[in-house]
Amino acid sequence: MSELTGTGQLTRLALRRDRVLLPGWIAVFVFGVVSSSYATVDLYPTEASRVSAASAVNDVPSIVALYGRVWDPTSLGALATFKMSGVVAALLAVFATILVVRHTRAEEESGRLEMLGATVVGRRASLTAALLLVFGTMLVVGGLTAIGQIAAGLPASGSWAFGLSWTLTGMVFACVAAVTAQLTISARSANGLALAFLAIAYILRGVGDVRGGAGGPAFWSWLSPIGWGQQVRPYAGDRWWVFLLPAVFCVVATWVAFRFASRRDLAAGLFPDRVGRSTGSRWLASPLGLAWRQQRGVLAAWAVGYVVLGYLLGTVASDVGSLLDSEQAREMIAKLGGTHVLTDAFFAAEFGIAAFITTAYGISAVMRLHTEESSGRAEPILSCPVPRTRWLASHTLIAVVGTTVLTLLLGVTAATANAFQQGTSDRMGSIIGAAFVQLPAVWIFAALTVAVFGVMPRFALAGWAVLVGFVLVQELGTLWNLPHWVLSTSPFDHTPSLPGSEMAWTPVGVMVLCSGCLVVIGAVAFRRRDIATH
Repeated sequence: MSELTGTGQLTRLALRRDRVLLPGWIAVFVFGVVSSSYATVDLYPTEASRVSAASAVNDVPSIVALYGRVWDPTSLGALATFKMSGVVAALLAVFATILVVRHTRAEEESGRLEMLGATVVGRRASLTAALLLVFGTMLVVGGLTAIGQIAAGLPASGSWAFGLSWTLTGMVFACVAAVTAQLTISARSANGLALAFLAIAYILRGVGDVRGGAGGPAFWSWLSPIGWGQQVRPYAGDRWWVFLLPAVFCVVATWVAFRFASRRDLAAGLFPDRVGRSTGSRWLASPLGLAWRQQRGVLAAWAVGYVVLGYLLGTVASDVGSLLDSEQAREMIAKLGGTHVLTDAFFAAEFGIAAFITTAYGISAVMRLHTEESSGRAEPILSCPVPRTRWLASHTLIAVVGTTVLTLLLGVTAATANAFQQGTSDRMGSIIGAAFVQLPAVWIFAALTVAVFGVMPRFALAGWAVLVGFVLVQELGTLWNLPHWVLSTSPFDHTPSLPGSEMAWTPVGVMVLCSGCLVVIGAVAFRRRDIATH
């Protein structure tokens, strides 16, 4: 029996398990980019209108950091896809990450892979099947996207370049997830490490694009897989040679993943489990202490990433006024009140992106509840004199405190770095407040995950789907001509745009209240339903 025996059967099993999930998400991504292209064709029919719109993007560093540059202002395709190659490509990377971990580390954690391994299944079959599934999915997404772009009237060469950039971006992060799945013993930790890598990659791309300019990005962008996809420059030169970077990365990362897989035991990770100290037994006797022990490592890793992220944001924000390339943009900013207006816009935009990332951590932390129940570890805990609501509240509290700590680190680090660059600390409070105002929207998603877990644990992953859906609505709703009431369903749409505007307490209070109600609904439902047994 070879190490790949059973790969075909496992691939078919994965396709059967995801027969609803895969077509749904493929349709979401393809529809998003194709509909955006159709809308752009109608909005900017002339070259002059396209140049004006592209200048409005390229002349504002906060928008460049958020989405990237429009490399050819006269190109309709470049204008139509500049958001897709940034934010939406990152969402595609999230989807690829979750899919790989779902069919590798999650299968080991639940014990299903051990049962399959007792049959005629090779050691590398599971990882190979997962990568084949995701690689095939990315090829379908890229191919259908290119065909849709061509149908929208965009050039064929640029359409295939864009589709392939999406395909390889998804493959890169699938390979990253394959590596992280070998490092830890839990699916949640594997997802957390891979998403942290994605967050760093996105920020590096943003910093590189802002510090670069119209001539090309700075060195930082070339360190980012998201930056590689954008530097292909579909519809703006179609630089096919850039595809060598993600292709080589995929080969190396896949080799590393298989090497790691061969060096560890089934259901174990390369990061060894540490033996706890006897002095901690009293603390571990409480549900909160156990939840903290289970989640502190991942939170610490995220915290380090957020300190780095805050430093980068604070440093770049201090230079945005000097990065304006056009005299018209400088005059506009001067009329608005000076370069601090541009700095405020930059912080508001970047903290908005960070809120999406923080939300991912919050959902992941709450998902520990589902992991503990589905693996059978919750049953012995709840068989002791531990109330169900107390156990649920422990992990919920970790999610709330964790998101708050990450936001605090981001705000304080960004404000401190900006203060050192500017030589004044007058605006530190407003910058930190701008980071904190994002928290109520973040808590909404964590609370929604708690509610779904309590009511319908089989659909606990719905929190991820809702997050991706709202991000798409937030970024593409205007292009899709969605009515205002649809746009306003996103919690992020109600977050005050700080610093630089007045604080609106009503929407913040409503979101906090809604979060509390969702947690109560989840707790009540969890008390009344059966616990999954194994």
